Amino acid sequence: MRYTDVAIVGGGLAGATAAAMLGRAGVSACLIDPHVSYPPELRCEKLGGDQLELLRRTGLAEQALRSATLDGEVWEARFGLVVAKKPSDQHGIMYDTLVNAVRAQIPSSVEIIHGKAYAVATSDERQQITLANDDLLSARLVVLANGLNIGLRQMLGMERRVISACHSITLGFDVAPVGRAGFEFPALTYWPGRPAARMAYLSIFPIGDRMRANLMVYRDMTDPWLRDFRQAPEALLIAMMPGLHRMMGDFSVGGPVRIRPADLCATEDYLQPGVVLAGDAFSTSCPAAGTGTTKVFTDVERLCNIHIPAWLATDGMDVDKIRQFYEDPAKVACEAQSLAKAYHLRSLSIDRGLAWRAARWGRFAVRSAQGVRYAIRKRLPARAARPEHRVISGQSQRGRPA
Repeated sequence: MRYTDVAIVGGGLAGATAAAMLGRAGVSACLIDPHVSYPPELRCEKLGGDQLELLRRTGLAEQALRSATLDGEVWEARFGLVVAKKPSDQHGIMYDTLVNAVRAQIPSSVEIIHGKAYAVATSDERQQITLANDDLLSARLVVLANGLNIGLRQMLGMERRVISACHSITLGFDVAPVGRAGFEFPALTYWPGRPAARMAYLSIFPIGDRMRANLMVYRDMTDPWLRDFRQAPEALLIAMMPGLHRMMGDFSVGGPVRIRPADLCATEDYLQPGVVLAGDAFSTSCPAAGTGTTKVFTDVERLCNIHIPAWLATDGMDVDKIRQFYEDPAKVACEAQSLAKAYHLRSLSIDRGLAWRAARWGRFAVRSAQGVRYAIRKRLPARAARPEHRVISGQSQRGRPA
């Protein structure tokens, strides 16, 4: 029997971040995951906005972002026209690269078991995990961060409820210009021109020396369009967005086209002693809405900075302690925002109702105005910094005789 205070099951982004944070805080912890190095997987491929602030709160941002690529500016376009050119803090990074960069920061004090958790038994005091090789692990708290793997949750009587099946589909692939060294834009977000395209947006951004594309669509996995896209991605992209060629010129899609459907799911009967769910193990999000990483970092930051240290300071691990995390205002707000954004973006993208049509044109107008304001602000500092050449008392402002 091995003993630890916190056993983390699952070494993806949530589990690896929790292990690194707890280990750095001096908490006795153990991470259980079968992969020595996290394998490639189509998930989060960029970080930005509030995700960066949340990552900084974990204390892991500086080293993790060294593996990322900052785009600096993103162009937004629709109908083949540039709507706005805006400053951007988007950092492109493949999911496995991000997870492995976080794993590299797990202190040696945290034991990493490369295996699978086969069974778990919980109580108000200590929890017992049985590994696939029949080894036993005793912990005060179990953090289930094993994503879509529902076996252990079902064993504990938890149920996975599908809220919206195949809510969206993400297609990930590389793009490269043909006959040119690079694209004109540093990064591009292309919005659909009509609901019939059944897309949320196309995002193109740099990762290292290549350009990565994420296409977010609303289709069924049985739709022949997905098969056709794999066979002729360039032609289907131009057919979906007739003005795209004007923005990109001739281009080619390289590497495999990876496709990942996303169900919106929530776990029921999760409030139990000795075990807490983090990230996708608790509820999933829509990749098109871009809230998945926000949810992960919110969960882990609240757990490791606030709740777990307080729980370990007193005896027991009953449901009253566990409830504090699920009722944490920051977590509750994040969950609600993530779900609302998933439904709003889907309706804004494909709903044909008059109100949603007006909303689409309203967004187009707002983004156009934002782009104009940014372009004006971008010019003003340059003009202000440029010395004027006026004659003052027989001498130019530059100090030369007039």
